[in-house]
Amino acid sequence: MSRYYYDFHIHSCLSPCGDNDMTPNNIAGMAMLNGMNIVALTDHNTALNTPAFIEAARRNSIIPVAGMELTTAEDIHMVCLFENPEAAMEFSGYINSRRTLIENRVDIFGDQLIMNGNDEITGTEKYFLSNATSVTVDEAPDVVEKYRGVCYPAHVDREANGIIATLGTFPEEPVFRFAEFNNNANIEPYRKCYPVLADKPCLVSSDAHYLENMREAQHFFELEGENEKEILESLFKKLRAGIGE
Repeated sequence: MSRYYYDFHIHSCLSPCGDNDMTPNNIAGMAMLNGMNIVALTDHNTALNTPAFIEAARRNSIIPVAGMELTTAEDIHMVCLFENPEAAMEFSGYINSRRTLIENRVDIFGDQLIMNGNDEITGTEKYFLSNATSVTVDEAPDVVEKYRGVCYPAHVDREANGIIATLGTFPEEPVFRFAEFNNNANIEPYRKCYPVLADKPCLVSSDAHYLENMREAQHFFELEGENEKEILESLFKKLRAGIGE
């Protein structure tokens, strides 16, 4: 069993408002410098930069996790993580069919750049990525599970797109194994206010859209395994069981 420092919520230059410096290699390099061991790329409603990130992460001795930040029909953000990158790409295609296609305003939201593993631009996403999909909060866990993934509400301690700010509480149903916080200091106050969080494991991630927002290693999982596949299997076993840090 070894300690793996994580950040499971990072955006690349593909996400709206994601800085163009958030290239796959820059993210992986900064994560390595910050002492991270296992990192997820979670762009808004897409996984199109996942293959490039996986390539870059491995070059920097980072274990890559394929992910997405899903915007539900209620405009709530959900972190979706996948043990298998191919499944993440399939899920990305499915979510694309559940999006409302509104043309991106590059002057407001940025370029939405698609890249390869060498940080070369291979395309752009024409339609704005972070608007609400037709996937509801109630539907999300089952939909993600069909693609062998796990999901949980993102940054529950934030007003914008947080599940508590939107619904007024953290729901008992559907059952989410985790809640993500943006600020570690908010965990205990929120647990006192919302009893459903009292015994729920909490994850803390950066939600970085800029390189300077990426954080130094602090939060970790104790994981088993001798290689990337085994370590990811150990992580997802804990995520599915609701076993936290």
